[in-house]
Amino acid sequence: MEFRINRRGLLKTAAGAAALGALQPFNRAFAATDIVWMTWENLAKDDYLAAFLKDGDVSITKNFIGTDDEQFAKLRAGGASSVDLITPGLDKVEYYVASDLLQPIDFAKVPNASLLYDTFKKTDLGKKDGKTYGIPFYWGINPIVYRADLMDAEPDWSVFFEGDKYAGKLAMRDYALEGIMIAALYLGIPKDKMFDLDDKELAEVKKALMAQKKLLRTYWNSIGDLTNLFASGEVVCAFSWVPPYYDLSARGLKMGMAKPKAGVIGWCDTIAVPAAVEGEKLDKVFSFINYLLGPEYGEKLAFGGPYAQGTSAALDRLPDDQKDKIFVKDLSIMDSFVWKKNPARYNDWVALWNEVKAS
Repeated sequence: MEFRINRRGLLKTAAGAAALGALQPFNRAFAATDIVWMTWENLAKDDYLAAFLKDGDVSITKNFIGTDDEQFAKLRAGGASSVDLITPGLDKVEYYVASDLLQPIDFAKVPNASLLYDTFKKTDLGKKDGKTYGIPFYWGINPIVYRADLMDAEPDWSVFFEGDKYAGKLAMRDYALEGIMIAALYLGIPKDKMFDLDDKELAEVKKALMAQKKLLRTYWNSIGDLTNLFASGEVVCAFSWVPPYYDLSARGLKMGMAKPKAGVIGWCDTIAVPAAVEGEKLDKVFSFINYLLGPEYGEKLAFGGPYAQGTSAALDRLPDDQKDKIFVKDLSIMDSFVWKKNPARYNDWVALWNEVKAS
């Protein structure tokens, strides 16, 4: 299995390093319950957590991750006994559940979960046997980002497969799952069939990816490197995360963000509780989860990310321009989302992807 999901934004993670924040006052007369949160650095900023920590009965130890596979490996190696909360991708929760690493969410202790967007209430991802093991926490899209000053029109997925007008100035992420999803969208393969491709469909995907490779400047791994390629004009269009659009727009470049009608790849991370957490600690963890899905945290995340929560809790606090920035002003965009899933034949997908890159 492949878990290569280096997370949203320009993260400067110290993989596996613990950031032990003295976030609580020291003059309290009792020992605070310490919650160890294994998460992405950009989700655990001190000002995001201050409202929850102000009473002094809980402290947070932040254990930062650099990739989703790192988080999974740590828990499987025994780390689950020393961690109280994790942040797995929505499409990866099933692996944690299959390894007996998580416990189901007690929704009675997380009232803000009632405000989850309908898309997240209806999804089967993060669930097993009718129980939820990963609550959709925050989400966004991976669009096409492009230099609007260097392209004639807004692109769609076909720009990565057809013609040679922008040959040598296009980029794709080096990730088999997304790369094959995009090829499937381009080929018109239905979304409900996309993760169950047969041999004939995989052959069609391979042919399309071979044609694509001839047009690419690079397969990118670092969003920082991609941002620099955009800035220099070496890349004019890429399947991307959102940050280069905002970063380079702020620098005065005319950037564009395309959301193809054929489908947009959506991503979502969850909040999940390791199986060993229990008693008073578990109650505090659920209280913290409720805060993370609530208005105070959601407002901070919307401006600081900018990212959207899985709930609508903070919507009333956000101006329209910020709602638009995090894609919650018009939620119909979710109708075009393709949520990442784990193909049964993913080893074949990875082999195909590596063969294309090596050709």
